[in-house]
Amino acid sequence: MTTIDWTYVRDAIAQDIVDGHLQPGDQIATEPELVKRYGTGRHSLRRAIAALAKQGKLSVEQGRGTFVSAPKMLHYELGKRTRLRQNLAHQTIDISRELLGSGVVIAPERVREALGLGMEAKVHFARRLTLADGLPIAYGSSFHSVDRFPAFPEKRAVFGSVTETYRSYGIADYVRAETTFYSRQAHQEEARILHQHPDLSVTIIRAVDALPDGTPISFSDVIWAASRVRFSVVSGET
Repeated sequence: MTTIDWTYVRDAIAQDIVDGHLQPGDQIATEPELVKRYGTGRHSLRRAIAALAKQGKLSVEQGRGTFVSAPKMLHYELGKRTRLRQNLAHQTIDISRELLGSGVVIAPERVREALGLGMEAKVHFARRLTLADGLPIAYGSSFHSVDRFPAFPEKRAVFGSVTETYRSYGIADYVRAETTFYSRQAHQEEARILHQHPDLSVTIIRAVDALPDGTPISFSDVIWAASRVRFSVVSGET
């Protein structure tokens, strides 16, 4: 009996994705079915699946199965007026956000320094997951001063967007005052939340938004799936 090399299985599944036989979001066949289809062993099959997951072509979700990842790389511009929905709206994808947690805490040091707050200042925090066509692309936390923005979470829930929530406080415009970003390998919990292989990278973006006069109003710390979103820095915005 001829042993099928794991690379053959990897390439066969990859070709099915390229040819459209497997579409983004499709769940692939079970392990026993694939072993029978390709005439391979379980070890070779698992190695092939792991390789495709590392390439970002498959997403292995514990307890659910293995799914075809969205092949489209999203484009996100980082500039003076960075807005999530405006950034992604023209890319024919459905953007949704899920609230993972919120509350009021004493501002952590990095938040306190970014927002120019006192030692015991309190901030609202909200931790959200961002999805594109149902696939997680980012998650992270944003922080706003309780004194500057009383009842911010309640208003955010009513207005549905940060921009409209700011308008309710009389803020007609705001800009990105500072952005820092870098990439690294995902931690296990990050990979689980983003439904990606642990060997894939994430991009960490920390940002401060401010009024046009430079007064800081928010700090955010967001982890992005690097294999799904490409960033570019835009200069010269007005």
